[in-house]
Amino acid sequence: MPHFIVDCSESILASYDEEYIIEQIHLVAENSDLFDNNDIKVRLNTFKKYSVGNARQDFIHVFAHIMQGRTTKQKAALSQHIVEKLTELFPDIANIAMNISDFEKATYCNRSML
Repeated sequence: MPHFIVDCSESILASYDEEYIIEQIHLVAENSDLFDNNDIKVRLNTFKKYSVGNARQDFIHVFAHIMQGRTTKQKAALSQHIVEKLTELFPDIANIAMNISDFEKATYCNRSML
């Protein structure tokens, strides 16, 4: 926790490799001071077949899943900073977005909690 899952068109890898994109999102998350560096997880899924507005347009969407407890203002700032970084890296992609959902502490479990 937290998990940042990036869905994107495969063609964006022509600009930057997966490792670099993952590293950039990790750095923005780390610089937010909302998470412990060692807890940040970033994954990237590329798609060969997709439709955006009934057309084949490149896209990047980040889905963040974080433990509850951050304010709406903190989450909005995190989304904005990640979208800003991706827009800086990919200025020609019009479809860049992010959303954040909260894990509920009461129902969350991981291996170390067993």
